[in-house]
Amino acid sequence: MTEQRHLLITSALPYANSPLHLGHILEHTQSDIWARLHRMLGHEVKYLCADDAHGTPIMLRAEREGRTPEELVDAIRQQHWEDLQAFGISYDHYHSTHSPENREMVYHIYHALKDAGHVETKVIEQYYDPQREMFLPDRFIKGTCPKCGAADQYGDNCEVCGATYTPADLLEPRSVVSGAKPVMRESLHYFINLKNFEPMLKDWVANTGQLQEEVKNKLAEWFEAGLQSWDISRDAPYFGFPIPGEKDKYFYVWVDAPVGYLACLKYVCEHNGEAFQPWIDPDSQYEMHHFVGKDILYFHTLFWPAMLHGAGLKVPSGVYVHGFLTVNGKKMSKSRGTFINASTYLEHLQPDYLRYYLASKLGTGVNDLNLNLDDFRQKINADLIGKVINIASRTAGFINKRFNGVLADSMDQPDLYAEFIQASPQIQQLFEQRNYNAAIRHIMTLADKANQYIAAAAPWKAIKESGRETEVHRVCTTGLNLFRVLMSWLAPVIPHTAAKAAAFLNTDFTHWNAIEQPLLNHSINPFKPLMTRIEEKHTDALLQSAKEQLKTMDEKKPETVSGAGGNPAKTEPVAPQIPYDDFAKVDLRIARIAKAEQVEGADKLLRLTLDLGHETRQVFAGIKSAYQPEDLEGRLTVMVANLAPRKMRFGVSEGMVLAVGPGGQNIFLLSPDTGAQPGMRVK
Repeated sequence: MTEQRHLLITSALPYANSPLHLGHILEHTQSDIWARLHRMLGHEVKYLCADDAHGTPIMLRAEREGRTPEELVDAIRQQHWEDLQAFGISYDHYHSTHSPENREMVYHIYHALKDAGHVETKVIEQYYDPQREMFLPDRFIKGTCPKCGAADQYGDNCEVCGATYTPADLLEPRSVVSGAKPVMRESLHYFINLKNFEPMLKDWVANTGQLQEEVKNKLAEWFEAGLQSWDISRDAPYFGFPIPGEKDKYFYVWVDAPVGYLACLKYVCEHNGEAFQPWIDPDSQYEMHHFVGKDILYFHTLFWPAMLHGAGLKVPSGVYVHGFLTVNGKKMSKSRGTFINASTYLEHLQPDYLRYYLASKLGTGVNDLNLNLDDFRQKINADLIGKVINIASRTAGFINKRFNGVLADSMDQPDLYAEFIQASPQIQQLFEQRNYNAAIRHIMTLADKANQYIAAAAPWKAIKESGRETEVHRVCTTGLNLFRVLMSWLAPVIPHTAAKAAAFLNTDFTHWNAIEQPLLNHSINPFKPLMTRIEEKHTDALLQSAKEQLKTMDEKKPETVSGAGGNPAKTEPVAPQIPYDDFAKVDLRIARIAKAEQVEGADKLLRLTLDLGHETRQVFAGIKSAYQPEDLEGRLTVMVANLAPRKMRFGVSEGMVLAVGPGGQNIFLLSPDTGAQPGMRVK
């Protein structure tokens, strides 16, 4: 028996400032498959993630929305967690970097580095917004590109010509926060001297054995260019952890973000009454594996190992880097409508479709992965429905109708079953090596063999011939056992479908080697379709929804954040004028929300019971993403009282409540001033 391993598996932390998109789902799917596999192999797995909850963008967005940063990151974290769960991402816990555990771990690592002489200070020059009285990150400065003259470019690179530069090189710079012209000011910053860790880092790269060749080559370039000291501080105002003993200085978000992996683990260990120390002891056999995108390679292969080593903690056992997700061969684009949020996808298609497609494309390299929607439809329909599920749909009916739902006590082709079982170690190895596309190809080759066997045996013909019932029983038993093997291998990839298949077969897919013993003389349940075909209209509807959502967000998205002395944010254009008589036709009334409740099966709607003083109305409002029902009850709002009733799938909506905002988390229900009473007309 293989010795049990202890694995901490993580994905990069999503930033708590926007919804998850399909690029995020690529990474979380990749790590989830690996975690599910190792659970099936009997290893101890701590599969963890968290929201990256600090930084200037979060501070400014919270200010713009009139809530605290803590309120914002809590709301975004919940949204992220719901999307991840819907996609079957099986994290043991989903934490936040704005947590007491993370603060404790960050301070411990910082003091260890400082005591060892790795922290230094120096004065730097940086752009400063004189109206908002704050230093500006590069991405909060815009101006004219010094290379090609393109307007409205960021302070660190030009999206038109691709040039990189410093904010000081930017022509006609302006603050994205206030619109003011920034000025250069000096500030004392804190740095970690990475040069001190160069020998250790080179040794880690050479001996860890879990870095891709492309990653090693990139690290060799950075070593040759010379490691630079790493700026770990930011000036107030800033949402983050204060640097101990310093005034108006905060840790840069990339200090506490990776520490969030260990903070989440610490929380889980303490919550479960388990030992945390073995996971961070540099001499223990416990392992730490990170799945990240190539855009954050520098942080995870230089800063992070150096921080851990300098604090006397275990360094990563492996960092697995993937490329970006493109759609139809192009970078995800808002203008083309191919920038697809996770929640938008879920409104149209099953999560297992995407999980399978991504797995079928994921290899061991860092190349970009393309979601071609035509190929996507074809692969799901051909592989999952036409090959794997087809085996069950062609054989299950005979077992249920002719043999009382019980499999035979022997198989028609035990040698074919043995051939499948003999392939299991190789498929396991391919998954362990994260060579998912090769594993999928191997599985589908065997699925073809199973279908060829069923087609040749033709139980639908044999059952019509006298004396062949026993043969049909054994053929269908063989087919369903081959289906079980295929689904067991695919269980880490398509967990929702695997759960349905397990219920049908009256078994489970929790142990990788359980398939070594076939199901014989075993009761199964009636077969129900496990998947439906994807049609072009489904992917067309997905793209259309993405375009509409992004158009709405872009129209209402402010170009700058309005602040003290700042320029006002851009707003939606005013509609064409109407006569007063037209406006007078709309009957706006004050209403009290007597009851608010979830609507089963609805992604966006809440059912509101509105008290108008003399009567109550039922209204369905698309505000679920922004409000919890319990937060609404008893609140006064404004409704359109004379709107014609609208019959919906969930019932009749008898009016409309008024709200503003682009959608998602950014919906704000209108409320009257103190003294208003239900039934009063708005004039």
